[in-house]
Amino acid sequence: MGASDRFKLEDVQRILGLTRKQLDHWDRLRLVSPQTDQGMRYYDFRDLIGLRTIKQLLEKGVSATRLQRALSALNEKLSQVKTPLSELRILSDGKEVLVEHGATRLEPLSGQFVLNFETRELEESVHFIAQRSADDWLAMALSYEGDKKTRAEAIDAYERCVAVEPHNVDALLNCGTLYYEDGNFEKAAEYFQRALAAQPQNPLVHFNLGSVLDEMGELEESRRHLRRAVILDPSFCDAHYNLAFVCDKLHAFGEAREHWQAYVKLDPIGPWSVYARQRLAAVQIAKSAIS
Repeated sequence: MGASDRFKLEDVQRILGLTRKQLDHWDRLRLVSPQTDQGMRYYDFRDLIGLRTIKQLLEKGVSATRLQRALSALNEKLSQVKTPLSELRILSDGKEVLVEHGATRLEPLSGQFVLNFETRELEESVHFIAQRSADDWLAMALSYEGDKKTRAEAIDAYERCVAVEPHNVDALLNCGTLYYEDGNFEKAAEYFQRALAAQPQNPLVHFNLGSVLDEMGELEESRRHLRRAVILDPSFCDAHYNLAFVCDKLHAFGEAREHWQAYVKLDPIGPWSVYARQRLAAVQIAKSAIS
């Protein structure tokens, strides 16, 4: 396995035990971003080392934003090193990020050289918790979410995130999704409504809210939000699918047909395309029977 190897996003998730949400979050923070070639997004072997390092540091309590600042400062000081996460040894005591280059250790934010790092006393965990930012809680929640055994911890971290930053839409959506997957539709709807208040023009918010309202039997409200999702993002194939499904339940076969067709056009070989085509045929039969 060498630096020229390419790994698809799903391969990286499997190899490192990460989630797509974590990869997207670290991409937005510009910690490690996928490369693109002819429309395909991938990571190389050096990226995998960097991603593994980020995961290990976050598990020790280093915030993603502090890691981002440290890497930015490090890039300025060591401009010849293109990928510091894979070329250098990066350490942490749970608060500071330190870089080991040969026999030398550097604290990149201050530029000071550090000695005897291992002899430092670790901060009390309660001290870190008290100082965690919304981004810290979000990063922690994403790391917990990757393991079903720590699902409750993920929800708790998301809730702490929105306690610090009530309009953090990523946390609201992710927490609502966990409640949705657990079958707690009322709690999921509550979080999606809060996300809607924060970002009323976000198509994903309308999609999630419309989907949970469908599960709760509130079909007209579900249709209203799913309609809004496809207006805001006409290429949102899952929203077309769910909207078509709700329209079928409401016997709005003409509207259902429109969105089944849109879904098949947008995702012709997707996992639900066969069912969508079956529904299109059934809608045509129902329409003929009414005629």
